[in-house]
Amino acid sequence: MNGILLVDKEKDMTSRDVVNEISKILHTKKVGHTGTLDPLATGVLVVCLGNYTKLTSLLTSMEKEYIATMKLGILTDTLDITGKVLKEEKVKISSEEIKKVFANFPKKYIQKVPLYSAVKVNGKRLYEYARENIEVTLPKKEVLIKKLEIINILDNTITFKALVSKGTYIRSLINDLASKLNTYGVMIDLRRIKQGNFMIEDCHKLKDINEKMLITVDKIFNYPVININEEQLKKVNNGNMLKLDCHDEFVFVSFNNKKIAIYQKNQNLYRIVFKINSEVL
Repeated sequence: MNGILLVDKEKDMTSRDVVNEISKILHTKKVGHTGTLDPLATGVLVVCLGNYTKLTSLLTSMEKEYIATMKLGILTDTLDITGKVLKEEKVKISSEEIKKVFANFPKKYIQKVPLYSAVKVNGKRLYEYARENIEVTLPKKEVLIKKLEIINILDNTITFKALVSKGTYIRSLINDLASKLNTYGVMIDLRRIKQGNFMIEDCHKLKDINEKMLITVDKIFNYPVININEEQLKKVNNGNMLKLDCHDEFVFVSFNNKKIAIYQKNQNLYRIVFKINSEVL
């Protein structure tokens, strides 16, 4: 069973819970997700089955769009409302100040990974350090905030839309936005509405999932199609690199008008990253 499922994850479930449920529903063990959503969060969770799990890194790298709600004046250890309150203060910040901070927030910046996350440091996940009360230096990475749009401001609660690059933590973004307002801030709600080309409208509730909902690779990527000859086909069959007359980073390789593999540019050649249909080879 090979393909991709688009799931609308429900609240109070981990991404791993979703994977386990799909494994039971479809009676298959080879299942994986392509971007963790916190238990508090809902929305688009792209799940790979069978040999499509090899596409996980490509799907994880896609940009993601969220609708988030934050509350000012509170700091928790998890950076969301489910955590232990560390600091709390009364704040009164005008809508004009909030709009100014959102409008001037940097498009690209170095973001600190939250302590309660699955990122590994010295082979150990950060949340394990947190649970054992072990101090650890939190890693930092550059993220891209492609869009930041306020939807609503009500007292100290702000709902906004954010389009971000791979690896961006919305909890950390909220904390950083609050810092610009000289206070604290926690996430109280989060919904992922888009991942790459996958929209929330295309997703299914876990209880409705069935095999007919599986999506094939043709529906996932809009890569150019390069037709190859029999000599090149042998190279594809052996997993060899190809010299192709194109400049795109990723391409579909096609034989007899049938897509058989995805190749990625590697200097002057292309290397295979995913074999779509081994039966043709």
